[in-house]
Amino acid sequence: MSTNGRSVALKILMEINEEGAYSNISLMRNLTNNIKNVDQGLIREIVYGTLENMIYIDWVINKFSKTRFNKISPVIKQILRMGIYQILFMDRIPDSAAVNESVKLAKKYSHKGAFGFVNGILRNISRNKDNIIVPDKNKNPLEYLTIKYSHPKWMIKDWVSQFGFDFTESLCIANNTKPKLNIRVNTLKTTKDELLKKLNSLGLSASETDIAKDGIIVYNPLRITETEEFKNGYFQIQDESSMLVGEIMNPEQNSLIIDVCSAPGGKSTHLAQKMNNNGKIIARDIYEHKLKLIRDNAKRLGIDIIETENFNALDVDNKYIGKADYCLVDAPCSGLGLIRRKPEIKWNKQKDNIDEITNLQYEILKNAGLYLKKNGVLVYSTCTIEKKENINLIQKFLNNHSNFKFMGFDTLIKYDDTTKTALKGYLELYPNIHNTDGFFIAKLVKL
Repeated sequence: MSTNGRSVALKILMEINEEGAYSNISLMRNLTNNIKNVDQGLIREIVYGTLENMIYIDWVINKFSKTRFNKISPVIKQILRMGIYQILFMDRIPDSAAVNESVKLAKKYSHKGAFGFVNGILRNISRNKDNIIVPDKNKNPLEYLTIKYSHPKWMIKDWVSQFGFDFTESLCIANNTKPKLNIRVNTLKTTKDELLKKLNSLGLSASETDIAKDGIIVYNPLRITETEEFKNGYFQIQDESSMLVGEIMNPEQNSLIIDVCSAPGGKSTHLAQKMNNNGKIIARDIYEHKLKLIRDNAKRLGIDIIETENFNALDVDNKYIGKADYCLVDAPCSGLGLIRRKPEIKWNKQKDNIDEITNLQYEILKNAGLYLKKNGVLVYSTCTIEKKENINLIQKFLNNHSNFKFMGFDTLIKYDDTTKTALKGYLELYPNIHNTDGFFIAKLVKL
């Protein structure tokens, strides 16, 4: 890859690590059409690989640098991280190229002393890369997991106490792998078989998802949103775990659904599909630009039963109390189930965030329960694996609301040993077990 491609990767990493940008948005903004496809692939790999392995990479920098880590300038830090990622993790890039290109970046973006510093450290790492030893797994298990798999220690500690050491290790490994792109068939316009044939005829390798009935995995999705099939609304990009929300709610036609935290609308549009575009869905969010995304998606998919409303789920809307057949709470959450897709979540979240957010989730859930008729169905979902935000929160809600109970949904999904809690009325999905985003879904009925 050219120095120019690496400059783009550097710019993206600076935006993410220094300015708090989201990786997917920064990549989309910087990967313009004048960058060759092959370079785009390498830029993505360097950006995501560097983010995924950042604790380990920084630990290596500390081992080899005489300058204290916090004294290294941000731009040199990112150049070193990128260079080390290429040396330690990318077999197809020769170490000499990784070192030379990193030195060129240092010359371009910093002062003379800095590129000598970069050159010295990277050459030393290259010579000694087979002798780098992480903390001992048996003597320092938490330290071992933290450094080897680059997950913050508070997260590791939390997961080991919830899930045990072996599960946590396999979860960390899964979090550092690249997820496959999933799409949802728009059954209002086509069938899964027809869409699979069409994608394969376009040279896009695709197969059915494992659990979700409406899902397809696309293995080489380059420029998939530029296809006529996407533009004409034959499918929606959505992870398999997220598709299961619509399948588990399984709403009847001509129902009234309130989706209290709807944007960007993947779940609302799926619910509309399930209702065969008959009925009414009120899709709410607090940001107008996000409501526009819902409207745009609905229009492309040929759905006209979704009404968007700018409304805060923390407020109670008296005019809908006792009126809805179904209510969806896709709650704001810590997002710890999305680390495969957005590795910067590991660095942006703190343990305190989880305690704060559970109060918010509980208030939203409480309000949503008011909108349901008798026998109405409440579905709660998050894209996190934290029990505090999931089963513990639902249990608290049920303890305080005797007019709600769990509703089993084992007949609505692929039911096996890994999904058996569906019989009880909830589902916990993990990247290392289900090969989906980490996700939680609970189904409750109002008595």
